Amino acid sequence: MNVLLTGGAGYIGSHTAVEIMRAGHGVVIADDLSNASEKVIERIEKLGGKKVYFYKIDVCDKAALDGVFALHDISAVVHFAGKKAVGESVAQPLMYYRNNLDATITLLEVMQKHSVNRLIFSSSATVYGIPKTVPVDENAPRGCNNPYGWTKYMSEQIMRDACEANKDLAVVLLRYFNPIGAHESGVIGEDPEGIPNNLMPFIAQVAVGRREMLGVFGDDYPTHDGTGVRDYIHVVDLAQGHVAALDYTENNSGALAVNLGTGRGYSVLDIVKTFERVNGIEIPYRIMPRRAGDAAVIYADSSLAKTLLNWEAKRDLEDMCRDTWNWQKNNPNGYRS
Repeated sequence: MNVLLTGGAGYIGSHTAVEIMRAGHGVVIADDLSNASEKVIERIEKLGGKKVYFYKIDVCDKAALDGVFALHDISAVVHFAGKKAVGESVAQPLMYYRNNLDATITLLEVMQKHSVNRLIFSSSATVYGIPKTVPVDENAPRGCNNPYGWTKYMSEQIMRDACEANKDLAVVLLRYFNPIGAHESGVIGEDPEGIPNNLMPFIAQVAVGRREMLGVFGDDYPTHDGTGVRDYIHVVDLAQGHVAALDYTENNSGALAVNLGTGRGYSVLDIVKTFERVNGIEIPYRIMPRRAGDAAVIYADSSLAKTLLNWEAKRDLEDMCRDTWNWQKNNPNGYRS
């Protein structure tokens, strides 16, 4: 079958494209390249062993998206397209609501027109806000601390309502925890624009000499070393979770929310020390004030993914650190190398 990946040239999308191709499916990518490089397409093809059909379009452009569906016999969609920087969403909330919700609604409308009824959504653990208890399962209270999170929350609700209206529609809402790492080949990886918003690409850029020092936000949390604890998942494990979700939609309809995480929490300093030990590189850091809205601890209960999708994370923190450095040292300036 042919699978359309909106935003498929990005970090998670590119790794998912490779895994979908390796599962025997064709891949079509629609991406406006606002946070990605077209150079990744040929790298996906190299790893996946097949041609990728790529269209540089804005998914909010209904006519352009309709044209992609008209050209290809699309059986399912994985929806990654959307803006994703938390800080930017606070500064420019209207842009985030307009872009991310428009993309979701436009995609659902075009899918309905072409009778495509299988959809995997790139959601986020941000929909849980600051959890009162851990591990966090799919029934935990939801509530967000920033507009980016609310766009994920609202998109989930839009998709649930679409499923109520169309009983043939199958949607899996994949709530990611903290994806890190890179493909073990070092051919594709995370290449953020500007200053990284996330921990691991910042560490990697310090390691390769692009940045002087890592800032650690807070060392007075109630954790084993005072720094915040998160559930980090290898991006290839995450990508394989999308393939498992696609398989699930073949025989099931309705909306299903599923966590993708490891079920284990690591602190910021755990990540730094593991990266140093595995790769033999010192990462200088300094402690900075806490960021508003950061939780002390959050990690997933991913048992539902194992039960319903027959999926669980296989790669450990050492793999995540080793593969990150393999990508960064081979691509010191990312896809601009």
